[in-house]
Amino acid sequence: MKTIISTTEAPAAIGAYSQAVVANGMLFASGQLGIDPTTGDFAGADFRSQAEQAVKNVAAILNAAGTDASHVVKTTVFLTDMANFAVLNEVYSTLFSAPFPARSAVAVAALPKGGLVEIEVLAVLD
Repeated sequence: MKTIISTTEAPAAIGAYSQAVVANGMLFASGQLGIDPTTGDFAGADFRSQAEQAVKNVAAILNAAGTDASHVVKTTVFLTDMANFAVLNEVYSTLFSAPFPARSAVAVAALPKGGLVEIEVLAVLD
């Protein structure tokens, strides 16, 4: 059995997917871009603005599922430019603290809607 998680505090799906799915005590969240859910536009044109909004969107989805960042066990971060890795770490640390979840960070050629960063998470629910 699976439960779909949806919240207006994060951007609506822009394709054939759910914001998150809960199954077998695990939360599988779709990647979050730096889109402001109130406007449907990117929070800014720069990497930091988009990363900060992506983190807020992840937090909103976790909250909608009744959990928080302390239950995240794995994240995957997609960046269009690895030169932004240091900024990513700064912004990432506003949501996650030690002990940090496992993480992969990958450079990609492009992201949906021309985004600069996308963050997805996997969490264990209590």
